[in-house]
Amino acid sequence: MKLRRVTMAALVAAGVAAVTLMVGLVTNAASEQQQWPGWLSLVQRYPWPSFALLAVVAVALAATLPAVSAATPPATHAVPSPSVGSAVVLRTLPRDIAGFTNRQDEIEQILNDVATTEPVMPVRTIDGMPGVGKTAFAIHVGHLLAPKFPDGQLFLNLNGHTPGREPVRPAEALASLLLADGVAPQKVPNGDDLWAVTEARTAMWRTRVADRRMLLILDNAATYAQVEHLLPGTAGSLVLVTSRRRLAAPEAATLQMRALSAADAAALFTRLAGRGQLDASAVAALVSTCGSLPLAVSLLAARLRHHPSWTVEHLKDRLLAAQHRLSELRAGERAVAAAFDLSYQDLPPGRQRFFRRLSRFPGLDVNDEAAAALGAVPVAQARLDLEALYEDHLLDETEHGRYRFHDLVRDYGRSLADDDEQDGTMSIERLADHYLTTIGAANTYIGRGGTATTTRFDSLAAASAWLDTERANVLACVEECVRRERHSLVVGLAAAMAPYLRHAGPWDQAADLHRTAITAARRTGDRDAEANALANLGMVHRLMARYRTAVDTLDESLGVYRDTGNLDGQAFVLNQLGIVYYLTAAYDQAAQAQIEALEICRVAGDLLGQANALADLGMVRRMTGSLESSAEASIEALEIYRRIGDRYGEANALRDLGLVRALTGDHVDAERHAREALAIYAEIGDPVHQAYALNELGVARRLQGDLDGATAAHEEALAKYAELGDRFGEANAIRHLGVLHRLRGARAAAIEAQEQVSAIYIELESRGGLAAATAELGVLRRLDGDLVAARSALDSAAAWYAELGDRTGQLEVHNHIGALHLDAGEHDQATDRYERALSLARELGVPLQEAHALDGLVRCELARGRPEQAAELRSAAQVLYERLGNRHA
Repeated sequence: MKLRRVTMAALVAAGVAAVTLMVGLVTNAASEQQQWPGWLSLVQRYPWPSFALLAVVAVALAATLPAVSAATPPATHAVPSPSVGSAVVLRTLPRDIAGFTNRQDEIEQILNDVATTEPVMPVRTIDGMPGVGKTAFAIHVGHLLAPKFPDGQLFLNLNGHTPGREPVRPAEALASLLLADGVAPQKVPNGDDLWAVTEARTAMWRTRVADRRMLLILDNAATYAQVEHLLPGTAGSLVLVTSRRRLAAPEAATLQMRALSAADAAALFTRLAGRGQLDASAVAALVSTCGSLPLAVSLLAARLRHHPSWTVEHLKDRLLAAQHRLSELRAGERAVAAAFDLSYQDLPPGRQRFFRRLSRFPGLDVNDEAAAALGAVPVAQARLDLEALYEDHLLDETEHGRYRFHDLVRDYGRSLADDDEQDGTMSIERLADHYLTTIGAANTYIGRGGTATTTRFDSLAAASAWLDTERANVLACVEECVRRERHSLVVGLAAAMAPYLRHAGPWDQAADLHRTAITAARRTGDRDAEANALANLGMVHRLMARYRTAVDTLDESLGVYRDTGNLDGQAFVLNQLGIVYYLTAAYDQAAQAQIEALEICRVAGDLLGQANALADLGMVRRMTGSLESSAEASIEALEIYRRIGDRYGEANALRDLGLVRALTGDHVDAERHAREALAIYAEIGDPVHQAYALNELGVARRLQGDLDGATAAHEEALAKYAELGDRFGEANAIRHLGVLHRLRGARAAAIEAQEQVSAIYIELESRGGLAAATAELGVLRRLDGDLVAARSALDSAAAWYAELGDRTGQLEVHNHIGALHLDAGEHDQATDRYERALSLARELGVPLQEAHALDGLVRCELARGRPEQAAELRSAAQVLYERLGNRHA
């Protein structure tokens, strides 16, 4: 490609030079008869040097073509940047059936319809009896149509008629689609009101696909109501819906799948049997006996292929005998069930047992490890059995190494397995144990973002990918354990999944799981398990910003742990309560909870618990103005985290210490700590805390006078928060950007930012955030000359900070109110406020606010006409400003 660009450039250059010289000859000759005006006369006087120079310039310009073409891709290949959180192209279609044949009329009907119309409601329903090949047809057509829908092709099984599974609810289906489309789990709408959640998710889904061309296959739908919320609201995309029922979908084109024609069924059988020419009349009689259903035809062909000594007549006789054994079934069901029966009877005894146990798998698609657990066989044997069942058409392979049953085959297998309920329960117990072991290995990374390797996983990415793939299967296993009343397994699986679901969401799904675990623990009488499930539910409520509910749930957990005397549990829950109290600015209660947790952990020798309590206690002390003791707690926590190798905790402690350094005027250290924390979060793959570290980095840069650097950090943080759906973080980033707008003189933008975040803080019940935004609004109103509005805002902020016990916040507001009194000519009141700010700043050790207070007192003295006193105060302020870099004066 590079050589081609260089060659083309050289040819263009040569051509340009030749043309230029030719033009020179012509124009020179023509111009001898008239005088050229102005500077052009120089060209006429020295024609050949001028045109030679022009040729050189042309060559130089042409020579830049390779660089230009390398830097700028052709417009025809440009790919628009995806929206935040959106994948460029999504491909989740199962693999196509190799050599798919027949159904040519139906295929052409859909292809032609899509090519010639742009439907208002882009829906095609495909209905038909079980085993007629609806899913295989939809997948095959999906692969054919994929180029027409470049923004993605999604496949979703709605479990409308899956044995042992409830149909997927619209809200759950929407969550799956949003997650597949790249929406951060934390941003998926959630709540207790199922109707409201469904509507919110529907709106988000339709907004995301509105301007895109996507193909969506909704397989195995039970009713139109199940799919209605999943449909795009605009034209451009296509939805294929398969169902055993005729769905009453408004304005949807319906394609009814019938059994294959006799000729097509015979052709399919002959191709799959691999025997070459067969007796046409015998094949026709055989496929007629099984109703010409593709599933049954495929199974019978596999039987003939595996038995070279059999003839088609032998196979037909066996099929009729099997149908006779199944006489209690209806004729249509007997046709397919007999084919299943022939295939099953042909398996060796060990594989028959494996097939029966595998049919009990509660999830959607199974890998060799889970199949080995169900079947009680080694993984290598399970792999061989899965491949053999696939070859026999008893399983479909959705992707390499993952298999699933057709609903009819699963139903047949379960009918065989139902006679041994004890074996079924043992199979599910083995599956649950497999999941518990593997999730435990994944949690060495997920729980704290660690870096230790395990024999099962070698990285956080690998552990997360396994959990992403198996999440639905694990939750289905929990449901099966509930049905079989294996309560201890329900409790264990819920506890094991808790760290992952806290990160991955959706949080309403996590909350449902923990409620199920609470019920299961109470039925077993395991009080500690009940308390742990309550604690997990409380943490999920905190993540959902349901702080009051979180406190109630955690209090209930703490009460149970105290009843059982479990000190480790008490310390853990006290730490979690302290975090909720901190987020709601109940600092006295937060400090009390963390101190109590710290004392318990010290007695128990729990280093991680000590570090967690110290780190959170440091945050609380910072908010209450105890900066020295806050730094001490953060430093002690940092040392413990480093001693035990907890990188996540180390990063948190660095962030907390950086915040304290920013308040005490050590702005360079504050930036260094924020950068170190950011690097660790990036290393362990924690985007949430990367965003928080970026916000703190922005503050440190602003305090050093680097407004552009601060803006870049806050904007990067805001983008991450928006992608993650962290509204509290978004509000903080916007608030900091609003301060930067004020410092640049863009007060309208600054006011808009603070008003926007005030609404968010009110919704989240964050009094601390609301106090900070209101104080900043007061400053802006004062700068605009609206002293009445400024006084109201600053008085409100001061009252909130006093109620919260946030002394650093009170200090800053004292200085703002002092400036307000000074602008109003109220010199005595201004002096009083500045003196209160000065005293508090010196008590807390906040030099920047101390300098601002001194500066305000200077202005007060000058307003009174006392320059000597002002000079003395100015000298003291200047010392502080120089220490801080003199940029705040």
